[in-house]
Order: sequence, then structure tokens, then C-alpha cells
Amino acid sequence: MMLEKSESDVTSLAPSSPRSPKRPVYYVQSPSRDSHDEDKSSTMQNTPSYNTPTESPSHPSYGRHSRESSSSRFSSTFRSSRGGRKRNYKGWPECNVIQEEGNYNEFYADGGFSRRCQLLIGLVAFVMLFSVFCLIIWGASRPYKARISVKSLTVHNFYFGEGSDFTGVPTKMLTVNCSMRMSVYNPATFFGIHVSSTSVNLMFSEITVATGQLKKYYQPRMSHRVIMVNLKGNKVPLYGAGGSLAASDMVGDGVPMVLVFEVKQRGNVVGKLVKSRHRRRVSCSLLIDSRNSKPIKLNQTSCTYH
Repeated sequence: MMLEKSESDVTSLAPSSPRSPKRPVYYVQSPSRDSHDEDKSSTMQNTPSYNTPTESPSHPSYGRHSRESSSSRFSSTFRSSRGGRKRNYKGWPECNVIQEEGNYNEFYADGGFSRRCQLLIGLVAFVMLFSVFCLIIWGASRPYKARISVKSLTVHNFYFGEGSDFTGVPTKMLTVNCSMRMSVYNPATFFGIHVSSTSVNLMFSEITVATGQLKKYYQPRMSHRVIMVNLKGNKVPLYGAGGSLAASDMVGDGVPMVLVFEVKQRGNVVGKLVKSRHRRRVSCSLLIDSRNSKPIKLNQTSCTYH
């Protein structure tokens, strides 16, 4: 079967120059679809051989005209697809490709900065909320002061006599041994307290004749506790106050003395972050009779609590 010559075949057979001799025309017979299974040797026999390099299809003139014809076919294909998407030489629609250019470090840097800001803002907000919570708890714990009540004072020993101080000066001397009974109540409903005190002093005319110390302890919430404190004074020099002590003891009305101390309470409401602290100063006036060994009862009128 003979195929018609295309424009590209005629172009490739045109003489490269007017002076070149006329070349013979050749034809290439390609097998049809029905004769696909025929022997390939017949096709090879119909293929002519090239005598000169110029007759070969690899000649530059052949390649140039082939490229021009191919470009013309491509341009006609693109023109035929006017009004729609462009199609490439394989017939596939071309899509617009978005080219992403530029440096994205600044965007990443902004994102990192914003994350740091968010973390910082979250931390500050948490601290502020926790501070407000602690402040509310601290305010709620302020009214809960320990209730202290001195019940009695029992005198075990009370000796008055002559002596001399550490410098050898002769003076009146006093030896006292007694114990104080005190009640402590913790009204707090949601925290316990640590109770301690300053020195418990028994004073005569502004002279401390006996002293004791309350041991520090922990008291649970909403609980009562009775505490005993021992007070001792051994050969305490009275100097000028000894005359009034001897006169009051001879009359038998009792020796006027004052019991003075300060109670401290500390409550850990939220661990060690929120603490509730209170102080109560106690002052009790009483009369001590050396001949009476019974406990001296103290009521609310006998003591003041500040």
C-alpha cells in the first residue's frame, strides 16, 4: 500500500541548493494494521539505502525542516483550543502552576514569637489567678484566731528568805515553783495551727520571779487542748522590793503578782505559700498565798487577752 507524501516529506526531499544534482525519489512502505504479523524481512528489503550523507534523514536540513513542521503542528494544536484550556502536544490540559517564592523564615519566626507570647501570657495569667486564689484563702483564714483561756495557777513551793546576789550584795531572796493550766481551742475549719509562746513569766513588782516555756506543738482544726506549763524561780534577788513582799506575806492577804506571756499561732493554709499568723498577749493578775496549796482559779475578769 502506497502512502501519500506529506508536506514534511516533500520538504525533506527538496534540493539543498540549486547546483545539487537531482536526487532519486524514494518511498517508505509501512505495514498496515492487517498485515502486522507479516515477516519483518520484507519491510527491511523495501527500505532503500543511502549513498551519500546528504541523502540520510540525519542531515541538518532534514532535522531543521522537521522541527519547523513539528512547531507548526504544535501551534495549530494550541490555536484549535482557543477559548478553553491550553493543551500540550499529548492532548492533556495545562493547569496554571503557582510558583511559591520567597523566604518563609520570617513567617516561621513570627509563629515562634507568637507561641512564646502565648506561653508567657498563659504563665502570667496562671500566676495572677493563683495569687487571687491565695489572697482569697488568706482573707478567709484571718478571722480564725485561737481561743486561749488560762484556767488556774497551782503553787507548789513558795520560799522567802535572806541571801546575796552573784556580786555578794545581801538582799531578800525568793524561790517559786508553780504550774499554769491553760486551754487552747482552734476554731479553723480547714487548717491546723502550730502553737508556741514566749517565756511565761510570773512577775512581782516588775521583777520576774518565775519563768516557764510552752513547748511548740501542732493542733488540728476545730479541736481543744489543755496545756500545762511549769514555772520555776530559784533564789531570785528582790533588792528593794523585798520589803513590801515581807509585809504583804505577814498580813496574810496574799502576794500580788502578774502572769504575763504571749501565745503565737501559725497556720499553713496553702502549704508554705499562704500562712495565717496571730498573736495573743495574755496578762493575769492574782494573789499568791504561801500557806495555800490549792489551785488559784482564774476567770475572764482576772485575765486580759489582746
